[in-house]
This record gives sequence, structure tokens and C-alpha cells, in this order.
Amino acid sequence: MTSPGPIDPSEGPKAVGGYAQAFSVPPGTGLLFVSGQIPVDTEGVTPFGFEAQCRQAWRNLVGVLRAADLDITALVKVTTYLSDRKYADQNSQVRREVLGAHRPALTVIVADIFDGGWLIEIEAIAAIRPSNRVAR
Repeated sequence: MTSPGPIDPSEGPKAVGGYAQAFSVPPGTGLLFVSGQIPVDTEGVTPFGFEAQCRQAWRNLVGVLRAADLDITALVKVTTYLSDRKYADQNSQVRREVLGAHRPALTVIVADIFDGGWLIEIEAIAAIRPSNRVAR
């Protein structure tokens, strides 16, 4: 069994941009599946501009993690949907700021997002270590 954490095989392209080609979780680990987090605040307002929307979507994702007693280091897979390829660099910059040294598996997809005013949506999978499991 592979050690828990990022996996970057020598075969294939190098993962550049603050992510890993794969991420292994230890046996007994639960998973939290986070729905697509949209760039809307608690008042129902969508910020203006890509960077503000990106930061809002990440704030919403972090809020879901906190509600599950987790933090950003629990993320094992992040999928980001961009409304346009032109936002790729800004998306990467904000993501790197939010994640710091943490490198989950990552996919970025250019798509027609549900609401025409939204420029980004972020969904994720986080690992719940047995010691972090929340009683329900």
C-alpha cells in the first residue's frame, strides 16, 4: 500500500501548479464529498470579477470543511469549473494562496456553469481521518 499523501509518479508529465497527480488516503479514512461551491456569499450576493468570485467560492468550500471539523489539509481531490479558459492563471494564483503547501489531486474544467453570472464553481473530496470523525 502506498503511503498516505500526494503521489507523483516519474512516468508521465510532472505535476506543476501546486497539485499532485494522485492523493492516497490511509485505510479507515472516511470521505466527505463537497458539492460545487458557488461564488455567492451568505447574503446571496455574487461578487464582481473573477478574482473576487474565486475567493468567495474558496471561502464557501473552507466553510463546509470547518462545518465537518476539517481544514484545507483534508482535501484530497479538487475539481474547479471555469466559465472561460482566460481565468486559468488567476484561478491558479488564488488556489495556490488558499492551499499553501498542500497539494491535492486537481482537475480544472472549462464549462458552461449553471448560472450565467458565475465565473467559477469548485467541488471537492476531503478525507476524514478516524480521529476527526464527527458524531452525528
